[in-house]
Amino acid sequence: MELRQISTFIRVAQFKSFSKAAESLGYSQSAVTVQIHQLEEELHTRLFDRMGKRIALTDPGAQFLERAYEVLNEVNKARLSVSDAGELHGRLHIGTIESLCYFKLPAVLKLYWERHPKVVINVTIGEPEHLIEQMERGELDMIYILDEPQYNNNWRKLMEQREEVVFVASAALGEEMRGISDLRLEQLLDQPFYLTERDANYRRVLDRFLASRETILTPFLECSDTSFIIKMLENNRGISLLPWYAVEQSVRQGKLSLLRVSNFHVSLYRQIFSHKEKWHTREMNEFVRLVEEINR
Repeated sequence: MELRQISTFIRVAQFKSFSKAAESLGYSQSAVTVQIHQLEEELHTRLFDRMGKRIALTDPGAQFLERAYEVLNEVNKARLSVSDAGELHGRLHIGTIESLCYFKLPAVLKLYWERHPKVVINVTIGEPEHLIEQMERGELDMIYILDEPQYNNNWRKLMEQREEVVFVASAALGEEMRGISDLRLEQLLDQPFYLTERDANYRRVLDRFLASRETILTPFLECSDTSFIIKMLENNRGISLLPWYAVEQSVRQGKLSLLRVSNFHVSLYRQIFSHKEKWHTREMNEFVRLVEEINR
């Protein structure tokens, strides 16, 4: 039994596909098929049920998967034990959402490069649900998202930090509303709204709040690009609901106005996860440490 076969078996189990596993490993599909067949012969059991183009772990396959993760973790521990004192030089693949990538990640990556210039970092941007799928398939080392607190027995939560989500308005509109002593959400609904797409994290919280009051808000603009929404607000009359970290600079510069809405308060959490079976490299641990250092 070879480590290569064990790694290939894990990848096939994660992708539930011989072809996708082969593509991710840089092998031909026939090479992956041969490795799995050799492994099954050596173990004298079938690891996967083949049903046309679909595959699924057998009961022995599921049991072997747990042991396979343990084997690779022990191998990684052995490798790290002889290189712990050395300079970081591995690879790191992070998945994150657009707003964190634009407003939070640059400072972290700048510091990371200054301290560990030999590490190669890849960043994938997507919606939280898609990033979670990629993490569970082993395509991402870790994900950095903003959402309501998430929990799953298959994940490790490496960090959780609270972030306020606020209403902001174009500067002129904010000035008009400055004199309202008890500003309520209902008073804003006749203004043009620029919002993230439906079912996006903070948009979802707003829609739930409005639904509880049997109210529907139809925004003027829906867009997944937070920076574009901010530019639209800076140049056009309107309102949006965005994380404070995304709008803080524009508010301090007077380009946007913070609206303190008395009957709507929401906080989400910046969270970093990895799959529980993913071995934590020093490169991963250092990323988490730098995120926490910058945001103290």
